[in-house]
Amino acid sequence: MSWWDDAVHRATAEVVLAGALAGLVGVQVVLRRLSFFTMALTHATFPGVVAASIIGVNVFLGGVVAGTVAALGVAALSRRRGQHAAAATGVVLSGGFALGAGLVATQDGFSRDLSSLLVGSVLTVTTRDLVTTAVVLVVVAAVLAAGARPLLLIGFDRTGARAAGLATGAWDVVLLLTIEVVVVTVVPAVGTILALALVVAPAAAARLWSGRLPAVTALAVLFGVLSGVGGLALSSRWNVAAGASITLVATAILVASSVLVRVPRYAGRAA
Repeated sequence: MSWWDDAVHRATAEVVLAGALAGLVGVQVVLRRLSFFTMALTHATFPGVVAASIIGVNVFLGGVVAGTVAALGVAALSRRRGQHAAAATGVVLSGGFALGAGLVATQDGFSRDLSSLLVGSVLTVTTRDLVTTAVVLVVVAAVLAAGARPLLLIGFDRTGARAAGLATGAWDVVLLLTIEVVVVTVVPAVGTILALALVVAPAAAARLWSGRLPAVTALAVLFGVLSGVGGLALSSRWNVAAGASITLVATAILVASSVLVRVPRYAGRAA
């Protein structure tokens, strides 16, 4: 079997796993209206993956460290009296990307590596990347399944959740860290900049088709996988960047869903 065949097989497995992972967590992102936070997180993760690439360690580790700091920082800042969460998130967005750009400026001849970090390089994924994505998928699925009820209640009735004795702050941190891990995990497939579309678009499209949480989740995973596989196929057919193709397919699914269906009146109900 040739190197190309091996690379394509690994890339296909990676986009399937990454699409399912992004669709799964994307439901929470859409229902909790955390798209702006997720965008900020992709930018804040950037300096971590750049630093990891420069010093020669796994970019997943660097991204997790940077993303964790950013997620905890947003959570802490948004809880301060008089501090709006959007303002804190905006600061993290610009500050994180500026730090990453500063690190890039210190390195000569880093433009090629920079491109793969920004928009992904799925044909270069390794077996270790596949194992990491698969493990993260299992862990994230378990976390979201275990926290399904509290996350749903906090998302739709925060006051009622507090009255029921739920630790809303702790669950917020769990969700933010879960999103952060997912964003870092899909970097090999779509890069830091394009990760937002793969997380948000499939879930947003699924929400248009159903108002029941289990159905929305299943559809979001399906749309995420279709985005990955379809984008990779288009990339191979037209010789364009895989990350961009995956993003365009995810966007096309959202646009098509918007045209074909009407928004459910009570989207997001548990079943």
